[in-house]
Amino acid sequence: MSLPRLQAVALTLSAPGATRDDDREALLAAVVSATGRDGSVVRAGRVCPHCGGTDHGRPWAEADGCAVGVSLARTSGVLAIAVAPDVVGVDVERVSRVAAAPLDVFTAGERTRAEGDVRALAACWAVKEAVLKRDGRGLRVDPVSVDVDLARGVAVLDGRPQPVTVLYPEDDVVVAVAAGGLPVSGGA
Repeated sequence: MSLPRLQAVALTLSAPGATRDDDREALLAAVVSATGRDGSVVRAGRVCPHCGGTDHGRPWAEADGCAVGVSLARTSGVLAIAVAPDVVGVDVERVSRVAAAPLDVFTAGERTRAEGDVRALAACWAVKEAVLKRDGRGLRVDPVSVDVDLARGVAVLDGRPQPVTVLYPEDDVVVAVAAGGLPVSGGA
């Protein structure tokens, strides 16, 4: 069975739950909303691709037995959930937190293109995390190996350009979505 309603990335931003179980419930609700399926046919969980553990790792979801791409990220006060027809990566960051952190993860090109703009550097960091989540290797890959060009809406990983979407829903919040160029709805 296919999921004809899901043809773009549905992005949901909310306050994070008190527990990871609350965030899982938010993920289930986002899948129900994006797919139009009844909650009784939606399942979700986590699995670590490296050790197989289900108490951590990448989130997954199914609706009516069909895999749905999901990704989840949180920062202080914000939970971001992306639901897509295929593999997706999302990250959310507070610009102020990235500006305060001594991150040594930016390429020379990113630093030049950012021209000292901390919002641009925060966006680059969010894009790197989103792309690496979509890739499946996460931060097992050195973030410097991802080169982000915000003006072009592209991040290059392993020599391959990957389209990304960057949103600024609040002055201090940046959200990055890596979904192979699919349009992104919601989140603003």
